[in-house]
Amino acid sequence: MTVMKHLMGAAAALALTAGAALAEPALIFDLGGKFDKSFNEAAFNGAQRWAEETGGTYREIEMQSEAQREQALRRFAEAGANPVITMGFAMADPLSSVAPDYPDTKFVVIDVTWLDAPNIRQVGFAEHEGSYLVGMLAAMASKTGTVGFIGGMDVPLIRHFGCGYAQGVLAANPDAKIIANMTGTTPAAWNDPVKGSELTKAQISQGADVIYAAAGGTGVGVLQTAADEGILSIGVDSNQNHLHPGKVLTSMLKRVDVAVYEAMKAGTEVETGVFTLGLAEEGVGYAVDDNNAPLLTDEMKAAVDAARQKIIDGDIKVVSYYENDSCPALSF
Repeated sequence: MTVMKHLMGAAAALALTAGAALAEPALIFDLGGKFDKSFNEAAFNGAQRWAEETGGTYREIEMQSEAQREQALRRFAEAGANPVITMGFAMADPLSSVAPDYPDTKFVVIDVTWLDAPNIRQVGFAEHEGSYLVGMLAAMASKTGTVGFIGGMDVPLIRHFGCGYAQGVLAANPDAKIIANMTGTTPAAWNDPVKGSELTKAQISQGADVIYAAAGGTGVGVLQTAADEGILSIGVDSNQNHLHPGKVLTSMLKRVDVAVYEAMKAGTEVETGVFTLGLAEEGVGYAVDDNNAPLLTDEMKAAVDAARQKIIDGDIKVVSYYENDSCPALSF
């Protein structure tokens, strides 16, 4: 009997080990939908790249409400998914509650860098650095000297985007005027293209002829209206140049796709801790392709590429909104 128990125990342990080795990763999209053409879609693209390269499969969920955040985390952890990858700063509190209950599960969160847990990989981005570069391009492309910024939910992260953008604008044109609006104060602000369109028209009426959208799915409305009204827009997170060829000046790339891909590739061995990806790590940047190449002169690209290197070298300091919860170049 003892021998049989031992053999059964060994078999069970072997099965558990095999299960761990084959554990599927899981991906929890933020509110706004998987195909928001921005933040979530970048995550999806990274997951799809991993799946296509490896033949692996992953689990996923598109949340419909705030209440689902903790439910989704627990559901995937209970089911043995590992790692569980989550999108957005709003996952911070649910993760704080859930992660300690599943010490053997690795969690990955994008846009959070302040949690204290040994089993969480926290990935942040220097969005202000990338936004500085597209701000320079906006100022150089503007004919009116007035540019706009439309954010999604009014939170420090989006002010962080806007602050870097404003610094870049003023670096290229100290006399420029910057108009900034947020879409709202609830998560619904990420998926309101109609409101994005209304804000775009309002900024155009004030003279803006280049508008940067950092607003998730809401930004789709910004880019569409800018194209319809004959002004330029700037996309965010994913390369959105193709949405309106010749009308999108550039897109501020935030390599969420790479962060998700690398986490899935590492699997259960993914390294935990805090990681921040900026220009030096190629975590942020600006997009150039056939859709926007005619809009960018050699002089514009040279100026921005020079600034990029100076930021990396420390010769240009782009102030982070997080430093003092304020921006030296823009009042929100």
